[in-house]
Amino acid sequence: MSLGTPGAAGSYDVVIENAKVVDGSGNPWVFGDVGIRGDRIAAVTPRGALKGASARERIDARGHVVAPGFIDIQGHSWEAFLWQDGRVVSKVTQGVTSEILGEATTPAPSNPNLEALEEIGGMSPRRADLQRSFRGSRGFDAWLRAIKANGTSTNVGSYLGATTVRAYAMGQATGAPDAARLDTMRRVVADAMRDGAFGISSALIYPPGSYARTAELVEMARAMAPFHGSYITHMRSEDDSLFEAIDEALRIARESGVRLDIYHLKASNRRNWSKSPGMMTKIDSARAAGLDVAGTMYPYPFSGNNLGECFPDWASENGKLFDNLRDAAIVPRILREMTDPNGAPLCQLEGPEAYLVANFRKPEFAKYEGKRLNEIAADLGRPWAETIVHLILTEGRDLSKINFTMSEDNVRAQLRYPWVVIGTDAGGVDPDSTKNVVHPRAYGTYPRILGRYVREQKLLTLEDAVRRMSSAVASRLSLRDRGLLREGLKADIVIFDDATIMDLATPERPHQLSRGVEQVWVNGVRVLRDGKHTNAKPGETLRGPGWVK
Repeated sequence: MSLGTPGAAGSYDVVIENAKVVDGSGNPWVFGDVGIRGDRIAAVTPRGALKGASARERIDARGHVVAPGFIDIQGHSWEAFLWQDGRVVSKVTQGVTSEILGEATTPAPSNPNLEALEEIGGMSPRRADLQRSFRGSRGFDAWLRAIKANGTSTNVGSYLGATTVRAYAMGQATGAPDAARLDTMRRVVADAMRDGAFGISSALIYPPGSYARTAELVEMARAMAPFHGSYITHMRSEDDSLFEAIDEALRIARESGVRLDIYHLKASNRRNWSKSPGMMTKIDSARAAGLDVAGTMYPYPFSGNNLGECFPDWASENGKLFDNLRDAAIVPRILREMTDPNGAPLCQLEGPEAYLVANFRKPEFAKYEGKRLNEIAADLGRPWAETIVHLILTEGRDLSKINFTMSEDNVRAQLRYPWVVIGTDAGGVDPDSTKNVVHPRAYGTYPRILGRYVREQKLLTLEDAVRRMSSAVASRLSLRDRGLLREGLKADIVIFDDATIMDLATPERPHQLSRGVEQVWVNGVRVLRDGKHTNAKPGETLRGPGWVK
């Protein structure tokens, strides 16, 4: 990387001096200075070149790294952004400056079908009114505007959820769409792409999104193709049918003519760990054959989703899960399939000790927060499958779980591939107000990469790690004004101590802010000062390449 001095003259709002500049491109670091003016990077110069320039604030970053802010390609903070305080403390303290929402489901565009899926009847009046305001052909735009109006500390954009598209047209029914419903799906996709969606995102293990067939997803992606979006997917299987799921994702991209990203690459459950090299080889081979495909990862050997994923898909058809769980004639079949080692549900292979359960609200279950499923079952005196039915029925809602079903060796091996970028697969939370157990990736994803896999294990170089968190993500999203430390680009900037940065959150004690990220700017406004959130909310709305103003 070469640093120039053309932007050095004049005055600045902020001058960062004496930093180890890692510009996000992957080029080797250099010592340099960075000047911020308004919401833009005004100068990136050799060290000392801004010494004589006037500045409202000067920061001596000696011994620290200055880098572009991290872009989280798989965030889940939409409730925080839409109607809560929007500060996403656990993300900002990692160095996240932009978050991309939309895995599987988005609250827009809305209609009665989607509102049933979103369980609008259980929402607060204010939240329900917001949900209804996302109806119509500009519903996706209305959602993004509502987020902007609420105020956020990071920038926010989103994919369009493929489950949303299907639910909009078909509710929670199974089966293939007829011609009229397929036309509705195409229209919903095109409208959302004009509103700035980055593409279509599917999660094909969760009903009702799992009801979508390959041909239907191809048609959705074809409707997106003229707007230059991408198809990103939580594949139909990450375990026994892993290779078949990759083949399906590749087929969707190939037949629709769009690029492909695969969320949180993994081979799940011990008997499938040996498939990880083959998974990566399949993707490498597709790239060699000319298909634009890449993947995302979080740096943990354990995943997270909902306890209800232990039920067979059919139990949720037409939104009838709770009716089926209350039906004495149906429950035996559900329990039988939940425990069938050759069946479809995801929880029987590793045993109940592999799952940590969280997000209880009933007082009588408070003692089970963060406990393993086998411990809860033993305390209740029930088999584990019956325990899940009892917990969810009594709570009247789904619960979350952490799944200890991955291999650390695979995580390390997969992180070496240059086309892998980093995403949290988590929502931002505030440790002062959130008490339920969450996956530690909500607090530690990026510091864990920089501390564990860069500094301690030397698996990645500092420069390559920053690239995978910034410019490589911006490239996948077609974002042209972020992801690099370059003059004229938006001033999304992080300063961290590469000698001390590290994640501290664990599954047992998740609400631990990471160490080492000290200063963060979003659009030139400080949102983190000396490791403390400033409460500023300068976040902007990010739009995809098909956006029509």
